[in-house]
Amino acid sequence: MGMTVKRIIIALLATAAIGVGVASPAAAVSWGDQATQSAREYLASQAFSRSGLIHQLEYEGFSEAEATRGVDAVHANWYVQAVRDAREYLASQSFSRSGLIRQLRYEGFTLRQATYGVNHA
Repeated sequence: MGMTVKRIIIALLATAAIGVGVASPAAAVSWGDQATQSAREYLASQAFSRSGLIHQLEYEGFSEAEATRGVDAVHANWYVQAVRDAREYLASQSFSRSGLIRQLRYEGFTLRQATYGVNHA
């Protein structure tokens, strides 16, 4: 009886080692799709610049390439994101116009995006 249990264990280990019952590579997780979904989730909850969102996804463990592809796949309007970010800042703090533009630049928005965001906040 002990020998039968040992044979079952060996058979199970051998099966696991050759990948029987393991999902095929075609069914494997797409980390690029995961990065895209993560980017969508972040943008649904708060404003980000393109570079800021890429950095956030990298912080979460995605590679630079995965993060960049994921962020670009959501086709966000970064000008709208700049307006949203400026409004979020103004709702909680006081800023001069130039100070808010500087803050949005620090967050990763281009000068044009930051200026637009402040002008339309």
